[in-house]
Amino acid sequence: MIKVVGFLKRKPGMSVAAFRDYYESTHRLIGERVLAGYACHYARRFLDGYSDAADAPFGVEGDYDVIMEIWYPSEAAYAAAQRHLSSPDIRAEIVADEEKLFDRPRNRFFTLVESVSELPPVA
Repeated sequence: MIKVVGFLKRKPGMSVAAFRDYYESTHRLIGERVLAGYACHYARRFLDGYSDAADAPFGVEGDYDVIMEIWYPSEAAYAAAQRHLSSPDIRAEIVADEEKLFDRPRNRFFTLVESVSELPPVA
């Protein structure tokens, strides 16, 4: 399993509510369409608290608004997806929509190496 995470920041001036609504009603659908057949999991984990400077201690806004996860079942699926996503038409569509939603220079993406500990059941 190959897991990719993105730490994403909303576009300056966009409210948290508008960001979440646009991501889930529009950008998510693009992701689902272009990832279909390559990825097996696509999740958005919206960060609560301190996203808006007005809600944050000392008026400091959080660094990111959402953690996005994409899981691929194999290295071959990941490599095929990268080729697919880098095609000019798909890349142009993604970038154009990201410009409406994200502060793109602040976004960061990582491929994960995972270690998991199995814990006893909670009593």
